[in-house]
Amino acid sequence: MRVPSPRARLAQLGFREPSRAEALLAELPEPLHPLLDRAPESADPDTALQMLVRLVRAGVDLSDAVADEAAGASLLRVVGGSIGIAEHLERHAEDLEVAMRPGEPAAADAYRASLLEAVAAEHGASLLPREQAIAALRGRYRRHVTELVAWDLALDDPEAHVDRAADALAALAAAALEAGLAIARATARSRFGDDADRVRLAVIGMGKTGARELNYVSDVDVIWVHETDEDLDDSRATTIATLLARETAAACAEFQKAPPLWEVDANLRPEGKDGALTRTLASHIAYYDRWAKSWEFQALLKARPLAGDAALGAAYDDAVRAKVWESSSREGFVESVQRMRERVTEHIPADEVDRQLKLGPGGLRDIEFTVQLLQLVHGADDESLRQRGTLEALDALAARGIVGRAERDEFSAHYRFLRTLEHRIQFWRMRRTHLMPVDDDDLRRLARTARLGDAAALAQRWQAVRRAVRSLHERLFYRPLLGAVASLDHEDVRLSPEHARRRLEASGYVDAKGALAHIGELTGGVTRRAQIQRLLLPVLLGWFAEGADPDMGLLAFRRLSEALGDSPWFLRMLRDSPVAARRLTRLLSSSRLIGSLMEKVAESASWLDDDDQLRPRTEAALRDEAAAVLARHDESDAVRHALRTLRRREHLRVAMASALQRADEVQVGSALTAIAAAMVDAALELHRQDGLAIATITMGRTGGREIGFGSDVDVMHVARGEGDPVAAATAVIRRVSETLSDPFLPFEMDAGLRPEGRQGPLVRTLESYRSYYERWSEPWEAQALLRARSFAGDPDLAAELLAVIDERRYPEAFPASSVREVRRIKARVEAERLPRSADRRRHLKLGDGSLSDVEWLVQLLQLRHAGREPSLRTTSTLEALAAAARADLVGDRDAEVLREAWTLATRIRNGLALARARSIDLLPVDRQELEAVARLIGMPAGSAHALEEHYLAATRRARRVFDRLFYEE
Repeated sequence: MRVPSPRARLAQLGFREPSRAEALLAELPEPLHPLLDRAPESADPDTALQMLVRLVRAGVDLSDAVADEAAGASLLRVVGGSIGIAEHLERHAEDLEVAMRPGEPAAADAYRASLLEAVAAEHGASLLPREQAIAALRGRYRRHVTELVAWDLALDDPEAHVDRAADALAALAAAALEAGLAIARATARSRFGDDADRVRLAVIGMGKTGARELNYVSDVDVIWVHETDEDLDDSRATTIATLLARETAAACAEFQKAPPLWEVDANLRPEGKDGALTRTLASHIAYYDRWAKSWEFQALLKARPLAGDAALGAAYDDAVRAKVWESSSREGFVESVQRMRERVTEHIPADEVDRQLKLGPGGLRDIEFTVQLLQLVHGADDESLRQRGTLEALDALAARGIVGRAERDEFSAHYRFLRTLEHRIQFWRMRRTHLMPVDDDDLRRLARTARLGDAAALAQRWQAVRRAVRSLHERLFYRPLLGAVASLDHEDVRLSPEHARRRLEASGYVDAKGALAHIGELTGGVTRRAQIQRLLLPVLLGWFAEGADPDMGLLAFRRLSEALGDSPWFLRMLRDSPVAARRLTRLLSSSRLIGSLMEKVAESASWLDDDDQLRPRTEAALRDEAAAVLARHDESDAVRHALRTLRRREHLRVAMASALQRADEVQVGSALTAIAAAMVDAALELHRQDGLAIATITMGRTGGREIGFGSDVDVMHVARGEGDPVAAATAVIRRVSETLSDPFLPFEMDAGLRPEGRQGPLVRTLESYRSYYERWSEPWEAQALLRARSFAGDPDLAAELLAVIDERRYPEAFPASSVREVRRIKARVEAERLPRSADRRRHLKLGDGSLSDVEWLVQLLQLRHAGREPSLRTTSTLEALAAAARADLVGDRDAEVLREAWTLATRIRNGLALARARSIDLLPVDRQELEAVARLIGMPAGSAHALEEHYLAATRRARRVFDRLFYEE
């Protein structure tokens, strides 16, 4: 039989670079060559051989590894699976024994005794010189870690035992802190004498250390607490306690000849980095009673006494633990915890998001966050849920029927998988990292150390786990709510109505009882619709909870679902569309107007999956459809109903486009104006008699195509015909108003800006308008006419009237007396029309720097200069402002300040109308209302304060510009 060459044999043993391995083999003493027979058991044979050669060069005796096959196999696994441990063995050959013959993880007391023995601790203090004690502590710690890595790498199923490894690492960290405290105590005695022993210090473990879920290389989060004899001065006691804390941390983390173990992080203490390093128990309690934020209580869920004075640690635990379980009743608790989670994700560098095992989407933090949230919500009245560890908490939640056993098993498995990868990535070089490798060789080695086969199998499973964990919050937090009101296949989910109520309230639902009733109605029965609702609602409930008003959103969803009845497309679209359900929950939980309109125009739900359908329609298209309505119906009631339906539908389309940021404030104003024009034009055509010509001219914000949701339409009417055209046209206009009236979505034509105001006739002839403007017109009327344009009815008659109007609104010269009159009226408007109780800074229409200031300034510029500057002859405020800037009538910076204030005020008015289904002119003080408006104008969650500050600052700047320019000569 042919004997393979050495290089071929190395390839058969799994070496990736046989030629390089052959060269290294030449350096390995021949008696050690049999070790290579165990190379296939190593995750990386090439690295294993390289590290064996380095051990030989360092003079390490490896003969025992050859004599004992099991010991040799263990050594190969260690040096091929952890360069960090191999390099430790290179410097500390005395630890070779535990690398070759590892024992099971020891008990916490055993680790503590071992490390205290290493530093020669007696009566609470080390007897060794400080540097020698620190070196002994670190050396003994690393011996135990070496043994733990060797044991871990030998496991056939490391995922099944990952919790044992994490528990052992936490116990080792506690032991290291205990030994470090013994070293610190010796230093304190040398500096403070007997007073050092009068100060008791307890070390409280936080995070993964407190939960017994520590990684191989991780910061150890702690809180320090101290007490002292009554007759020792508090200041001196704090000084001693601070020294003890600093020296304990230094024993583990200070740079010395022996490398540090890990960072001791005390940033979770009261006031964080700005707070005192250590406090008395009473000081801790006072802080948590008065100042602590919700996230701090979530962090305390993991708190556990680790080292130091056991009685003091237990007293701290007893005092603080009760407060943890009361925290979920705090206002905004869930929102604040979610915001903290989002902040963590936001700080991940973009190139690391998809590689993060811990913090990224679908990572460990997602599992831990949801489990902790469930514990905090339900643990207030169920002590069995008060577990520190993630796996133990999942078991407890399943035992109480708060999550399903199937979900518990699935997500426990995902957690074990992710932690196993994290451990192996870290102990490869004994470095703190949570990033999945990208190099093919690194992935292959990771897969082998995790017993997952090859790199492809690892990548496939990792991506599957990430996808599943992303849905964890909906599946564990919201799906069991259905079990409180409906019969589910998951029979082990036994969420009581009280637990369901508590969970909904924690999510932000105010009327939890009502919400449960809605859930019951939506999911009850055995129909296909109920089945799909049961599938969708766990996700939708979470998305409603992210909105400004979850209760409103859920109620509107129920009503919409009932309005659509058994329409199969609706729920199928929500289930299958990547955007429809998200958009729907966002709209319904923020906008009362949209929710109520969707109930009337239920087919509008189909637009959510089609951006083209969300695009406002052109005025020409609207006029064509309105004309088709007239052609299709003979009865006036039928026409009224059809036009009302058309207006509601298109109003809703614009509202949805606005709320989803598919149309800005200019497009919204133009679209709403187009809808109104099409309606008035159709109604005029419906009621107009033969031989009678009527034209409607629009004024004000409608003339500028700047109306918002709920705005009146400013108009004046002109008529021509035989007989008494004024009387005939007046009757037509009144019938037009009746036809377009809508109690659900009010429509009002306001003719208050006509000649003589409300005292004058509703309709005039062209000659009457000309006569009035020539004889009686006031400066304010010229100002009002600046925004007059053709709106509906006879276009030729409208053009004739506009020609008359142009003579008044664009004069060659606007006298100083008229300028003074405009200024006088502006001051009068501010004094008389602004409600007495209104805060001038917050009124969106008449307040300082708001719409009125910008519009009056622009209109005064038009009156003074449009006769000579044709670019100013526009009905649009923003177009006129831009023209004024181009003509150097306003500086570019001033124009931008004015534009920003006008645009923001318009957006907020629209947002308020969407949120509350009525026109409102005051910036809300209520945070929830501000939050709803912020969401509706495209700002991120939690922007209520930012919106308020932005508006007040923008209008403050605009008012300064107004005061300077409006009154300059």
